[in-house]
Amino acid sequence: MFKSGFIGIIGRPNVGKSTLLNALTGEKIAIATPKPQTTRNRIMGIKNVEAGQFIFLDTPGIHRPETPLNRLMVETALETFGNSDLLLLVVDAVSGLEKGDQLAIAALQEVKIPVLLIINKIDQIEKVKLLPLIDCFRKLYSFGALIPLSALTGDGIPILLKEIWHLLPEGPEYFPAEMMTDRSERFIAAEMIREQIILLTRKEIPYVLAVAVDAFREAPQGGLLRIHASIYVEKDSQKGILIGRQGAMLKKIGTAARLSLEKFFATRVYLELLVKVRKDWTKDDKLLKELVS
Repeated sequence: MFKSGFIGIIGRPNVGKSTLLNALTGEKIAIATPKPQTTRNRIMGIKNVEAGQFIFLDTPGIHRPETPLNRLMVETALETFGNSDLLLLVVDAVSGLEKGDQLAIAALQEVKIPVLLIINKIDQIEKVKLLPLIDCFRKLYSFGALIPLSALTGDGIPILLKEIWHLLPEGPEYFPAEMMTDRSERFIAAEMIREQIILLTRKEIPYVLAVAVDAFREAPQGGLLRIHASIYVEKDSQKGILIGRQGAMLKKIGTAARLSLEKFFATRVYLELLVKVRKDWTKDDKLLKELVS
C-alpha cells in the first residue's frame, strides 16, 4: 500500500514554520530568518520514502492584515486548509500563547481534518515549562496530537514524521521521486537573494522589498550559472540604503547571496543585482500579483 498526502504547516509569523519544512524534508527549500513575515508564498516541500510521499505546504504567518500585501499573505495561508489532508499548527515554546496563536486556532474551528500541535523551539526553554504550555493549548482545541520539538536541532522530527505517517491516507505518487519542490529554480534563486537582504538590512527594508529574477542562464556542466535579478523597493531612500555608500551594501548582499546560490545549485554563480523603485508596490494589487507570486 502506497500512502501520500498534503500536510499544511500553519501558524502565526516567526514560529519556525519554514525551518520546520526544511527539517522535515532534509533540504533547504524555504528561506528562514529571525524576522517575522519572511515567508510570503505557499511553498511545497516533498519528502519521498519507500512506501509513500509526504507533501508539505509551508505558508505565510496568520496575522491581522493591515496592508494589501499582508492580506494576500494571510489569504494564501488560509487557502491551504482546503488543500490539505492534515495540518500542523506550529507555536513558539519560548514566547508561549500569543494573540496570533489564538487567531490561528480560531481559523481552525470549521476544519474537519486532523490538526497536530507542534510546539517548536524546545531547545530554548527549561523542560519544566513545557507541561503547563501543553495544558494551555490543549484547552483551546482538540488536537490530534501535541508534539514538542526543535526544528533547528532536529530533536523530535522523527517522532513527528511517524505521527504524520499514521494519519496519511492511501494515495498515489503525486510527484516524481526526484522532485523536492514544485517551485522553479528562478523562484528559489529570488528567495535566496531576498533572504540575504532580510538578514543584512534593518528597519522597513525587509517588508518593502521584492526580488525578481530577470535572467537565469544555465551553463554547461562545470561552467558558470548566470543570474540577473532586480530588487524592488518603494522609495528612493530605500534604494539608497540597499546600495549603500559607494555600493558597499549591494556588494555585501551580492556576495552573501552568491555563496548561498552556489551551495544550493552546486555550481559557480555569476550574480548581477539591480535596485529599482516601484512606488508603493505593496499597496497596489496589480503590482502585488506581478512581484509576489
